[in-house]
Amino acid sequence: MESETKNCQNCKIDFTIESDDFGFYEKVNVPPPTFCSNCRLQRRLAWRNERGLHNRECGLCGKKIISIYNKDLNNVVYCDKCWWSDKWDALDYAEDIDFSKPFITQLFELFNKVPAPNLFAFGTTMVNSQYCNMANDMRNCYLLHDGTYDENVSYGSGAFYDKDSQDITMARKCELCYEIVTCINCYQTLFSQNCEDCVEVSFSFGLRGCNNCFGCVNLHKKSYHIFNEPYSKEEYENKLKSFGVDSHKNITLLKEKAHEFWKEFPKRYYFGVQNSNVTGDYLERSKNSKSCFGAANLEDSKFCSFVSNGPVRTTYDFTHYGDNIELVYECLQSGDGLSNCKFGWGNWMNTNNANYSITVPGSSYIFGCVGLKKKKYCILNKQYTKEEYEELIPKIIKHMNNMPYVDKKGRVYKYGEFFPIELSPFGYNETTAQEYFFLNQNQAKENGYNWREHDKRNYGITKNSEEIPDSITEINDSILDEVIGCEHKGNCKENCMTAFRILPEDLIFYRRMNLPLPRLCPNCRHFQRLKQRNPLKLWHRQCMCNKQNHLHGDKNCEVEFETSYAPDRPEIVYCEKCYQQEVY
Repeated sequence: MESETKNCQNCKIDFTIESDDFGFYEKVNVPPPTFCSNCRLQRRLAWRNERGLHNRECGLCGKKIISIYNKDLNNVVYCDKCWWSDKWDALDYAEDIDFSKPFITQLFELFNKVPAPNLFAFGTTMVNSQYCNMANDMRNCYLLHDGTYDENVSYGSGAFYDKDSQDITMARKCELCYEIVTCINCYQTLFSQNCEDCVEVSFSFGLRGCNNCFGCVNLHKKSYHIFNEPYSKEEYENKLKSFGVDSHKNITLLKEKAHEFWKEFPKRYYFGVQNSNVTGDYLERSKNSKSCFGAANLEDSKFCSFVSNGPVRTTYDFTHYGDNIELVYECLQSGDGLSNCKFGWGNWMNTNNANYSITVPGSSYIFGCVGLKKKKYCILNKQYTKEEYEELIPKIIKHMNNMPYVDKKGRVYKYGEFFPIELSPFGYNETTAQEYFFLNQNQAKENGYNWREHDKRNYGITKNSEEIPDSITEINDSILDEVIGCEHKGNCKENCMTAFRILPEDLIFYRRMNLPLPRLCPNCRHFQRLKQRNPLKLWHRQCMCNKQNHLHGDKNCEVEFETSYAPDRPEIVYCEKCYQQEVY
């Protein structure tokens, strides 16, 4: 088919469905979407509660647990051990299909009855890491979300194979790092972004294979540079001592200086490693994939984001997780052998041919199910024979088209659309959607979305942030007894916790790294790092290079590309070839 322009029923902006897209939709047997790609991503992210943790009790054993579901929801939540046990069976919640009301309505009536796991984490692989969500194989980690194979890491997200670090976002194979964003295979790297294979680097951007660099930009295999100027080893070490990075005041000034310095240098139009024929940003080892963000090992895919590891093949509109999936469409927080699945949330362990289903590990040929484990031929958790199942599915799809779910704002959800945001069990402001598609409370409610009012906080602050000594050398162990007021005091748009404590492990880390204590709570620190990342959106632009010694000669470069740098931003953005000539 030829490409087709449609009008998004959510944002009312026209979007294009390309001819290749129609080929994918035909392959997975779904109609083309009625929401644009940005609105589809926002819709999925509104079901992804990464950081909103609540105290509850397990509905089966009664022990106190940490959960992504707040107790006001009145749903049933089990701890990891109970959810995986044989003490209950999700088939016991089976419902008959009611063709007198929308199927989506029936699915979420079932969802509110079936016990849910307290976190998206594999409990048996988590050692002393009970406050981590969307995680597995962690040891001694705290408030570290969306990660795997991490050890002694706290306060971060998108962390994979990291060790002995704090306050990191989108980091892979990093050690002894602090306040880094989108870094790969770095050691003792601080306050830096988009660096790869670096050692002892600070306040730097876009470095590759560098060591002992401070405040640098776009360097490749360089040593002993400060703000891109070379120094001898002795000069470098003496200059570093003069910066006084043990001081909070000095670090604040150095951050400001470094970020202003970064703006003077061209930026590659996207950040990626070992890719071929891709568009998007923050991509690794991927090919033939378009409009993807924060993903690794993609192939022949589109509109995918937060893919921790692949391979992910021939998949559209997939968000978070991965690990060997194929022919998946409009799914979230799923992976580990997932195949031929559509419109799902939280499915893994070789789940296949599962549609409109939630947390159904190891299940196959199911439709509209919740909480099943290794089951086949089920609809709304009711067991059918293979023949009965295959006869009912076309009838249900026809029913979904004839009697679709219609939300409060009149958006229509026929077969082929992901779950409506208004049915999410989370407040919009609790979810990752708020991080990338910010709405204030009035805007969220106008759109018909839920909003989570923060619980009343009475932490009994004992020390305000401005009372913390400037240098780590002035801090004694008594700081561990203090409740510190966040510098933002709740007057921000960052889900401020208003107060926080310094844990013994934190203090050991700050002293080891000779770093001052933070003044912001973990949530505000998280949002400050997110501000350094580009949005999950692309703009069509032209290379800004006008260097006459580059391949394009005495005229401006005419190469065009898709980039996550918006046209109104101050950065100088180069195509791949011009960037390579500038840097290498």
